[in-house]
Amino acid sequence: MTRFLVVPQWQGSPAPRAMLLTDGAAAIAGDLPRDRTTVLEVPLEAGDAEGTGVHRLSSLRRTGELIEEAVTAHAEPTLVVGGDCGVSVAAVSALPGGLDDVAIVWFDAHPDLHTPESSTSGAYAGMALRALLGHSSFPLQGPDGLAPERIVLVGARAEDDAESAFLDSSGIVRVDGLDRAEALVDAVIATGATRVYIHVDVDVLDPSEIAGVSSAVPFGLRTAEVVQAVKALRERLPVAGATIAGFAPRSPGDAVEDLGAILRLIGALA
Repeated sequence: MTRFLVVPQWQGSPAPRAMLLTDGAAAIAGDLPRDRTTVLEVPLEAGDAEGTGVHRLSSLRRTGELIEEAVTAHAEPTLVVGGDCGVSVAAVSALPGGLDDVAIVWFDAHPDLHTPESSTSGAYAGMALRALLGHSSFPLQGPDGLAPERIVLVGARAEDDAESAFLDSSGIVRVDGLDRAEALVDAVIATGATRVYIHVDVDVLDPSEIAGVSSAVPFGLRTAEVVQAVKALRERLPVAGATIAGFAPRSPGDAVEDLGAILRLIGALA
């Protein structure tokens, strides 16, 4: 049975109104089963970069520690509700049994493959997937043992030059469209993994499907496509854990409008 961990982390976001992510996390939490949901108290302060290229590092480090403690406290899979995409790094790092048999499916309009050197914003959310590969310059280290060939990037359509250059040589698998649910399943099975961690930044969806994102990108995926693909994947492989991130509604009314799509995604993941 899935447990839910709500992490209203905003410090990793590059958005001017990053704290809207806390409202998004709270809106989702209100529709989760209380007896299986834990809400983390993330640091209130922005935090300090500590002389690194990662903004708000001190707060991000503390939240990462709290996530790892919470994920390892239970044997059941955890669905992490962010907050920004950086919450997935700690959650994946805490997976029991190591990562030799795990594939990461990363649904996101942005690849999140910057390093502290290539990022112009210093935002950890834009580095999250690269951090999972254990890049040596990260002050917040990701897990050991995750090969790029075990990562399947889905729906990315807004990447910077540095990210494109890395993607071209990395071995990361790309799935751009989900006209067939089996396209994702085939890509994950081909990695040789026997478990999967699924990360969904809701900006992977087309703006017509969801409004509450910080940086909307046109020509995204449909909610029904993502739901169908996730369900097809779950029929083939067990889910070791999952993340829903990036929900930043601008008002309570906007949150209500978007929750239908988000709860469909959560239902597929959990």
